[in-house]
Amino acid sequence: MTIQESSSRTVRIQTGTLQDFGVHIQDFGRGHPVVMLHGSGPGASGWSNFSRNVDAFVAAGHRVVLIDLPGWGGTDTVVVKTGNRIPMNVDAVVGVLDALGIERAHILGNSMGGATALRFAIQHPARCDRLIVMGGGAGGQSVFVPMPSEGIKSLIAAYKQPTLETLKRMMGVFVFDQAQITEELVQTRLQAIEEHAEHIKSFVASMEVNPKHLMADFSDQLAAVKAKTLIVWGRDDRTVPLDGALRLTWAIPDAQLHVFGRCGHWAQWEHADEFNRLAIGFLQGSN
Repeated sequence: MTIQESSSRTVRIQTGTLQDFGVHIQDFGRGHPVVMLHGSGPGASGWSNFSRNVDAFVAAGHRVVLIDLPGWGGTDTVVVKTGNRIPMNVDAVVGVLDALGIERAHILGNSMGGATALRFAIQHPARCDRLIVMGGGAGGQSVFVPMPSEGIKSLIAAYKQPTLETLKRMMGVFVFDQAQITEELVQTRLQAIEEHAEHIKSFVASMEVNPKHLMADFSDQLAAVKAKTLIVWGRDDRTVPLDGALRLTWAIPDAQLHVFGRCGHWAQWEHADEFNRLAIGFLQGSN
């Protein structure tokens, strides 16, 4: 049994919009918890987004909880018929924290997971310690890039036709350095697509009845984020452009910004070692 398998289980939650809903998690280490929330895309999961980060956080003395958000990984699927899926994602996080008996945690999220982290911090300030957001699309329309962005277009194309070619094209847009798209990563996501075909169908169904189900703009509420916040972005992000990072940094009262050069939408993957040092230092109060 691998460490990935031994850490894995499903919890059933009764929270808000999610009643008797199965959420798959992976739970590593001991210490103050860090909840990591993945982004969107075919085959995405907590492990596929954060496999390069877990060991460093555990070694630094943290408990790491990866959550597969509704409609991804081993979590139950769902069709989002109205609104956007971020409030539902927040319900999943709350349900998992309750199931694990965790009152407060650091929250870290990439892309859709970053938007979820921000919404969690707004809705549940007493349960959010420090906050880390990477490429989180919640700050409104880009001033410089027409939307949907190149990355979002490639993501939608991969959902509509989930093949090796469309998956590689999407991941190629998500990163700056194409060498970061390893064969292991591609095969992991392909396997996830094959094992959870229901997630592909539900995402496409959501797009058909509710094209903006993935889009969230609560820029007018960001001043309500009370947590000390680290904004991390790739200078070369073609999915959520860099001006999104500036809007978050301006709007959140206690925020600082770190921009990685030669980096796309997956800072935690492309610059894993430097990201781990930066993020752990921030959580432990040295930044």
